Amino acid sequence: MKPADRAKRRTAIRNQAARYLNQDDSLPKYAPNAIVPPPPADDAPETAEAPEEELHQLRFEIKHDLEKRTDLYLRDRLPDYSRNMIHKLIDVGGVIVNGRPAKKSTVLNAGDIVDVTLPKLAPLEAQPENIPLNILYEDDDFIALNKQANLIVHPARGNWSGTLINALLWHAKETNSELSTGSNPWRPGIIHRLDRDTTGLILIAKRDEAHWRIAGQFERRTIKKTYLAIVHGELPFQSDLIDAPLAVHPKIKEKYAVRPDVGKPAQTVYTVVQVFHTPGGTYSLLELAPKTGRTHQLRVHCAHLGHPIVGDTAYGGKAITLEDITGKTQNSKRKTKTAPEEPKPLIERQALHAYRLQFVHPTKFTRMHLEAPPPPDMSEILALLKKHAKKK
Repeated sequence: MKPADRAKRRTAIRNQAARYLNQDDSLPKYAPNAIVPPPPADDAPETAEAPEEELHQLRFEIKHDLEKRTDLYLRDRLPDYSRNMIHKLIDVGGVIVNGRPAKKSTVLNAGDIVDVTLPKLAPLEAQPENIPLNILYEDDDFIALNKQANLIVHPARGNWSGTLINALLWHAKETNSELSTGSNPWRPGIIHRLDRDTTGLILIAKRDEAHWRIAGQFERRTIKKTYLAIVHGELPFQSDLIDAPLAVHPKIKEKYAVRPDVGKPAQTVYTVVQVFHTPGGTYSLLELAPKTGRTHQLRVHCAHLGHPIVGDTAYGGKAITLEDITGKTQNSKRKTKTAPEEPKPLIERQALHAYRLQFVHPTKFTRMHLEAPPPPDMSEILALLKKHAKKK
């Protein structure tokens, strides 16, 4: 094929990809950050490229043997694009591996070069939503709030509304204030994150100067973070360091696992606050101080010790009921022919709460010590554990 013909074919493929992708209503209206833009082909004249505003080019350089299909790899690297979008893109030739159009089943290995052409998309502006916030502290620089359970921090695939960002935009509008843009203008104010069902302290920047100074403390690990967790069983030591590298689970991409061979360093110090020996079982209240900030770090580390967090079913924890504490079956006084109702769990999530943050104020340079009281579900469990704990 002549160079001019190859150039025309590339243009046709890219334009077709753009048309196909824009037909999918599930596509968020902003593109992910570019990784490394691929260089233009040596034999391609300037007229071969589609208009700059229509296309978004990415290049991924595979560093290790992934043993992963191209479509699955792109799903991980382009989280804002649906599976259907990725499949369409591959089908029309918008994904090139080592200079050749890829198939969905193409397995990627070390040294492979993956070039992807996407339509450039306009940014999506999250909309303000009246979602209640439990604000513990606020000044001109930042907000400290006690995040409730079942609240995602920022919009993502499948959750474009009902997030903390939507709530923050409403708060900013009502108070005539601003939120920082930081490194990502689509996540205003966000310096760090908590899992959807982890409650507790989270800091939100209102000014860019404050954003960078607080973010710098997180990066240098000078911010002291303390979590409370209720776990199954009794730990062998009053306090200890958990030093166990973490990486994505080898089989379940939504989870993480201790993987010393490929994992990133992860360290957590635990301290036992109280042990509860109840008729139904033994539970412990821990203070957890992460020295690193890996995804799901505290949850995986507790499970690694054999003491998973109560309610954390993803990592081996159980959703405990009143019977699990009292050891008594709650029988109905009235005999019926129907099957007895399943006891209701005392908590519908992992019993993990970001309790305390100690850091330096970004502009006043004073020491800040903030605490967030545990939410009602954890407080109720702790009260029941204290009530039914066996006396020594």
